[in-house]
Amino acid sequence: MKTAAAGIVLGVVCAVSVPAQSGRNAGNGEVAEARAIFKQLIEINTTDSVGSVTAAAEAMRQRLLDAGFPAADLKLLGPNDRKMNLVARYRGKQGSTLKPMLVICHLDVVEANRSDWSTDPFVFTEKDGYFYGRGTYDVKDGDAAAIEAFLRMKRDGFVPSRDIILALTADEEGGASNGVGWLMQHHPEEMQAEFVINPDGGGMTTVNGKPYSLNVEATEKTYADYVLTATSPGGHSSEPMPGNAIYRLVAALAKVEKYQFPFELNEVTRAQFAALAKLDGGRPGADRIAVLKTPPDPGALKRLNENPEIYPALHTTCVATMIQGGHAPNALPNKVQANVNCRILPGHTQEQVREELVRVIGDGEVKVAYKSDGGRVSDTAPNRTSAAPPPPLPAVFDPLKQVVEQMWPGLVIVPSMEFGATDSIYTMAAGMPSYGISGMGMDRDENRAHGKDERIKVSDFDAGCEFFYRYLKAVAK
Repeated sequence: MKTAAAGIVLGVVCAVSVPAQSGRNAGNGEVAEARAIFKQLIEINTTDSVGSVTAAAEAMRQRLLDAGFPAADLKLLGPNDRKMNLVARYRGKQGSTLKPMLVICHLDVVEANRSDWSTDPFVFTEKDGYFYGRGTYDVKDGDAAAIEAFLRMKRDGFVPSRDIILALTADEEGGASNGVGWLMQHHPEEMQAEFVINPDGGGMTTVNGKPYSLNVEATEKTYADYVLTATSPGGHSSEPMPGNAIYRLVAALAKVEKYQFPFELNEVTRAQFAALAKLDGGRPGADRIAVLKTPPDPGALKRLNENPEIYPALHTTCVATMIQGGHAPNALPNKVQANVNCRILPGHTQEQVREELVRVIGDGEVKVAYKSDGGRVSDTAPNRTSAAPPPPLPAVFDPLKQVVEQMWPGLVIVPSMEFGATDSIYTMAAGMPSYGISGMGMDRDENRAHGKDERIKVSDFDAGCEFFYRYLKAVAK
């Protein structure tokens, strides 16, 4: 899910205009190779409904085999024949005492209806300087960059100082068998690492096509689905009666829509706001500084709350996403249900939010249950919060600052909080510091991930691949 050292700002903050591809040195053949990998991945349907993550994993395994990686180091592991995960190990120097590093990136994508798109979402299309297709930004661009980095390093004859493990996985976007979670449970020996890099978090923000900031995910919200259920006796529609389940549920959803969870900043978002305030300048920058005060300035908070791209950084959010009910057009409903999806700020549990929804709705006839990732519905939710932000490990951030300065001199590295959710939740829970790091660019005013006509600029993809190759090599040199 695409859409920061805790408590500090990484790098020197300075608003500069720098070319998106400065410092690139990939040859034409390598650029073409990365684009060919990208095309291959986009055109393998990996949706949960009809797609096959296994097909994509097998295709990437074959590319690595063809490049000379030993078959024993390229494992397909998973719960069934559609959800196999690729775990590839790039062997480091013999006798190295350094623990491996782990790169995780998911192969699955969300559903896409052809009728909604101007292009076929499962046909890789280049148009007007963009690559279009489902997964072009979430996150098959990261998959392609990781595979291309492995291929380039292999051709370089590069021997890393530590093993580099690459896990390309299933069901991050949904489904019964999240790949990282499954691997951590069934094959933990394949996933043990000193730290984790996740290209599904963070990334480049551009403004008018120029790099603005390199965002590093240092924490993320917790994902939770809740099922709201209202029931009524039913009957013939010619004899309406009080307590209609549809009206009752609609009234409950209206209360959820109007409710605003409390304003709250954490150490990561405070550092993020301080950094972006200097970059933004003007009223937007002043507003970011003003809400860092205790108490926050009411006028500044109101203006920031009105920005849908900033609001999720300040509040837990809950929104209705699905509804179903009734069984006939001429019958009163017996049961109506709605799914409410919440993204919960760090420090709060899924059960706390469920209880808050019960309080906000204030109707004992509307039941609020928790739905797990596997679809199991229960009366209570887990008392689990996001893991604490990881420390700014020099092994991760020193090479990052080096490569960013090579490619985009003067660009600021900004800590960020992921509004959605990524597979880092599993690796962080296992005690491995995890960081969302990517060089793929997206304009500040555009994010089509999960939406129609998902796309990425051709130049941003090329630069993102170059960045990830340089970064992996710098971390493991």
